[in-house]
Amino acid sequence: MEDDKLIKLYIPMNLQFFADGAADKTEEPTSKKLSDARNEGQVAKSTELVNGAMLFVFFLAIKLFCGYLANSFIKTFHRNYTYISVYSVQMPEIGNLSAMFRRAMLDILLMLLPIFAFAIVIAFALNVFQVKWKVTTKPLKPKLNKLNPISGFKKIFSLSKLFELVKSIAKIAVIFGVAYSTIMGELDTMKILYDMELFSAVIYISDFVINMGIKISAVYLLIGFADYLYQKFKFKKDMKMSKQEVKDEYKQQEGDPQVKGKIKSKMRETSMRRMMQNMPDADVVITNPTHFACAIKYDKEKAAAPVLIAKGADHLAQKLKDIAKEHNVPIVENKPLARMLYYNVDIDAEIPQELYQMTAEVLAYVYQLKNK
Repeated sequence: MEDDKLIKLYIPMNLQFFADGAADKTEEPTSKKLSDARNEGQVAKSTELVNGAMLFVFFLAIKLFCGYLANSFIKTFHRNYTYISVYSVQMPEIGNLSAMFRRAMLDILLMLLPIFAFAIVIAFALNVFQVKWKVTTKPLKPKLNKLNPISGFKKIFSLSKLFELVKSIAKIAVIFGVAYSTIMGELDTMKILYDMELFSAVIYISDFVINMGIKISAVYLLIGFADYLYQKFKFKKDMKMSKQEVKDEYKQQEGDPQVKGKIKSKMRETSMRRMMQNMPDADVVITNPTHFACAIKYDKEKAAAPVLIAKGADHLAQKLKDIAKEHNVPIVENKPLARMLYYNVDIDAEIPQELYQMTAEVLAYVYQLKNK
């Protein structure tokens, strides 16, 4: 019977879809990548820490300046209540009532402005503490890749988003627990609010709300600090690079090794050509005699010391000697001097003072042969 048949349905699922794609990123981020990320506005920053600090400072400021705020509010209320009676009897126009309402709102705003300003300063200081001071407008520029539904869908089901969901639930649970425990602790007192005078009841409720706000914001601040540590850890993990990315970045900064090799080869060819062209002007070629050959030219009107205009080893040394023979340039064997010139003096550079004596002896010998 068909009812006895067990039909199994298999739905293949690629778990890599939920991964962040960082399995092969094992290398520490380079300074260039960190700098580029900073310019793009990608930094390790916790909004929870900033919000928690602002909330804590707000309630703490109200607690500290409660007397000032209460007196200011009473004065504002008395002044505006007096204006209501005056405007309603003498000038009942809508425009006058609107002006009175705007004045009342302005008084309340000015009363609370120092507290809000203090909270904003704390928020700014915490942001600077987290990411240092660097202004960039790149995060404000629209990016078309953000409109890609596939990448957006992957981000929704990523492990980082799952963690953010768990963190939000835990945050709500902790804050609700603090609020619940605070209310239960004052439950007996709340039962006799009906027996209190109005002013005493208002003072009690205000004090209760402020204290509960301080407790909740303090817990929120601790959650924000933990979130800041996590954001730093996550940012460092996200900034890690694969070996291929490190290689590609090195190529961008230092240039492709193949291209650099070709450039060096061209430079060697240019240097070789220049050496061959300068060989006929050499005064002498000092040899090893088989391994090294160094061509010296001394023009006291252009240089204070003899100049090495060409040098070579092995096959190139032989080529330099052949050119010297073609142009009747003297070839002198001096093994120590040839080795020191080859290893210590660059082409088109004056010989060092330490080699003056040995070079002068060779040049004196050559000038004697040429009757100079």
